[in-house]
Amino acid sequence: MKKILFALSLCFGLTQITAQNFNGSIEFKYATQKDTTTNIYLVKDNIIKLDQYGKKSGAIEGSFIFDLTTSKIKFVNPKRKVWGEHKSETPPVVKGVCTVTKGASTKNIQGIKCTEYTVKNTDENTSITYWVAENKFAFFTPVIKLWNRKDKQSIYYNQIKDLPEGCMPLLSEEKQLSDGKLLTKLEVVKIGRKVPDEASLSVPPNYNKFDQ
Repeated sequence: MKKILFALSLCFGLTQITAQNFNGSIEFKYATQKDTTTNIYLVKDNIIKLDQYGKKSGAIEGSFIFDLTTSKIKFVNPKRKVWGEHKSETPPVVKGVCTVTKGASTKNIQGIKCTEYTVKNTDENTSITYWVAENKFAFFTPVIKLWNRKDKQSIYYNQIKDLPEGCMPLLSEEKQLSDGKLLTKLEVVKIGRKVPDEASLSVPPNYNKFDQ
């Protein structure tokens, strides 16, 4: 009986994700050739906070708060107890042409079905494979477009056109086309369904504003 109830609760939880825009937490690992970092998205409606954790300390070393209503970004520095307005970066220019291919394969990641997309660019000797979930992660694409990060994982993802609303890659791998060498990997390792409170999404009241 307990096993049946547990299975039903899992099904209900997944139904909640697919039935509405996601609110909760998403933990992911970002690995490069030199390091692996832990990052957590906290999501509540149009406010998203990205906490970046130190590898050695295990503590939050920096955060970004995205307000999708006002299209503004704040940075937060816990060590110095300061915050400020973060200006969106200039949209990066891609060298050459990116070719996008939707694969026939699917993969189950954190209980969610993901579809394979591959973006290749021979001029940049790069191929990135994304495993994309279509489960109402409505915050993700607006955050990526607002932030305009210049890393290839973000740049190449924006080359995938006509994705359904609410898409987000739960696993992506960047490789060199010439030899297949893995350069970076991003993987979601945990999805929490507890809605974050206002305090966890806000700048602490004792932090000072840093004017650049």
